[in-house]
Amino acid sequence: MSDSPTSVLFVSTGGAGRAILAEALLRHIGGARFDAASAGTDPSPVEPFALQALEAAGIDTAGLHSSSLDEMKARTFDYVITVCDDARSVCPFFPGADQSMHWGYKSPSSVTGTDAERRAAYDRVFIDLSERIRQFVMIAGRSQPATAVG
Repeated sequence: MSDSPTSVLFVSTGGAGRAILAEALLRHIGGARFDAASAGTDPSPVEPFALQALEAAGIDTAGLHSSSLDEMKARTFDYVITVCDDARSVCPFFPGADQSMHWGYKSPSSVTGTDAERRAAYDRVFIDLSERIRQFVMIAGRSQPATAVG
């Protein structure tokens, strides 16, 4: 097993909600054992409700921003994980990525209603991604995470 961190790219349509949540969660749960990044197939500004969900759990949001896939093409990743169906259909092949995975989550930005209802949609995706990422950390051959979310 290499001493270098496992590099993971999360991709969603806007790279502003689900991919941002996944990136921040992997950094938090996986720590220095992982190098997490996120991008959007059509980047858009980071969703405030995504940042609020992370901050409420005590997860650092500094430096999180929506990147484009073009910005990521120069990097090498061990894993490329799409987190929405639309991104899966247009995500390019990343040379060097040992694994490509798809974790489909409905876009919380598609929820309409009150701010509380919209925030609840982000919280649901946050919780689901937290569990998935905990499992991913273990499956990726890493030891049990030292920190827990929530």
